[in-house]
Amino acid sequence: MFDIRARGSTIGREVLGGVTTFMAMSYILFVQPAMLSMTGMDSGGVFMATCLSSAIACVVMGLWANYPVALAPGMGENTFFVFTVCGVGATTAAFRVGWQEGLALIIVAGVVFLLLATVGFRSYLLNAIPDSLKSGIAAGIGLFIAMIGLQWGNVLRHDPATFLSLAELRGNPVALLTLAGLAITFLLAALHLRGAILLGILITTGLTWAAGRLWHIPTIQWHGLAAVPTGLGKTAGQFIGGFGDLGSRLSGGHWVDVLIMGFILLFMAIFDTVGTLIGVAGRAGLIHDGKLPKAEQALASDAVGTVVGGVLGTSTVTCYIESITGVAAGARTGLAAIVTGVCLVAAMLFQPLAEMVAAGVPVNVGGGQTVAKYPMIAPALIFVGGLMMRALRDIDWDDLTEALPGFLTLVTIPFAFSISHGIAIGFVSYAFGKIVTGRARQCPWIVYIFAALFVLRYALAP
Repeated sequence: MFDIRARGSTIGREVLGGVTTFMAMSYILFVQPAMLSMTGMDSGGVFMATCLSSAIACVVMGLWANYPVALAPGMGENTFFVFTVCGVGATTAAFRVGWQEGLALIIVAGVVFLLLATVGFRSYLLNAIPDSLKSGIAAGIGLFIAMIGLQWGNVLRHDPATFLSLAELRGNPVALLTLAGLAITFLLAALHLRGAILLGILITTGLTWAAGRLWHIPTIQWHGLAAVPTGLGKTAGQFIGGFGDLGSRLSGGHWVDVLIMGFILLFMAIFDTVGTLIGVAGRAGLIHDGKLPKAEQALASDAVGTVVGGVLGTSTVTCYIESITGVAAGARTGLAAIVTGVCLVAAMLFQPLAEMVAAGVPVNVGGGQTVAKYPMIAPALIFVGGLMMRALRDIDWDDLTEALPGFLTLVTIPFAFSISHGIAIGFVSYAFGKIVTGRARQCPWIVYIFAALFVLRYALAP
């Protein structure tokens, strides 16, 4: 059924590869509830939705496309959902929606992705976006994620003069735990240990709990190791009301904002998925004559996961580059993806552990105000953000019309604390650069269309 022998593998290698991939990617089970709960979503429901939608997507990938590629909510997509779509932390009059509307948008993007995968248009859409913009977006999101990790780890603090500055480390146990966790994760990854990020989270969680007991400082509260999972009813199906609210937004004159957000969700899903598929399949030796067999089925599996995730209550599901660790362990077929899916279902039993991490550590930031910090998962965010910087090597730095839009995208995403603002300035500057240098034909028409929409959006915005 899986052509295991034909691909030079064994059942044992597939099982080992599936478990290895799960170990490498399962950090998202701790990160996702902590991030999405900032929008008001129930962390238990997000945890269950993440496990189930990821498992379903993995099984569909294994059975339909027969690739050893695992899927889960993407880093970057979850950041866009929390801080741009839902506008968490935004202090301006920027357009934002409730998390129910955000889930509705994710489902729409997933359905469109599924349709594009079946008619073959997705390859045109992906290829139409210039490499400099794709690279700038990927690296900018990496910087954004790393900056969030440094803030959640209490390493960076707000400064009225410079906006951000390094926090005082003396008397700052949360920052010290974050730096210790980052050092541990770095060491484990440098030693090529499987599941280095997950092990880093677990070890830092243990250190955080122990530090609170030893030095009598605010710390995480033990909720237990395993239990019957609950909370899915608080997130599943909530998209239904979101569609009604989204309709009100469209009729209320916000169609440009809704269209742009939907396009970005779709675009991020497509270019993340295709890039990961090519990377993993190439490592597994599954690309023949420059082509990826069953590419449409693989893309459709990703789209199915996104739709299911939106229905259950989590952000965009996408292929995980961590699947390469499973391939390195010997995986070559979809059986490995199914094994990863089984592991994700089993992981639901450890909901108390995930919720303990998602609750964070209470920290007094002055003025009688207490906020939650996350030294347990901050190192993972910083580490993953650093890995995403490798995309910068694909920018043609010798061509100013390619380099400057990529750079502007890169720096605007973290500095403006918005992925959509970064993409906007990238599209507009790219179109402008090609026009003023007499190379207008080098700019794809879809870039011109959305550059015009971005200009219109900012011209009409409050």
